[in-house]
Amino acid sequence: MKTILSILSLSLLLASCQSNPSTVTTTTTTTRNDSAEYAAYQAWKAQHERDSIAALNTARTEQAALSAGSRSSACSSSRSTGSRSVSSSNNSTSSTAMSSESSNAARKKGWSKTAKGAVIGGVVGAGTGAVVNKKNRAAGAVIGGVIGAGAGAVIGNQKDKKDGRH
Repeated sequence: MKTILSILSLSLLLASCQSNPSTVTTTTTTTRNDSAEYAAYQAWKAQHERDSIAALNTARTEQAALSAGSRSSACSSSRSTGSRSVSSSNNSTSSTAMSSESSNAARKKGWSKTAKGAVIGGVVGAGTGAVVNKKNRAAGAVIGGVIGAGAGAVIGNQKDKKDGRH
């Protein structure tokens, strides 16, 4: 059994080491297309940031005009002072909301917990299935892997929902 497994592993290793020249040229053209798309994305991102800054400056100007109008109408009123402090806190709240949106976008990169759970569950299930089914370890590994991947995906999906990734 060990010799069959070692021969199979060695043949897979040798088969994966062979390179295909046409694949290399395809990868190069894909990289060129990706860099063009990346440049377009960077241009869009810069424009989006300029638009956001312009909108924020416009909102601040309007808020300052409203605040100046309320100061001239009731300068000694404590109520207008309270409204000014509320409006300034709303401004900081909106900038905080903008920063939290960008942190959500950055946080969503990478593997989801659903995918991680499926992979971990599949590996553990395959190992357990191979150990439990002593007559046919391959069938036990396949069945255990499928069941484990499904269970891991369900658990990971629940964690993603709890974190607000969906």
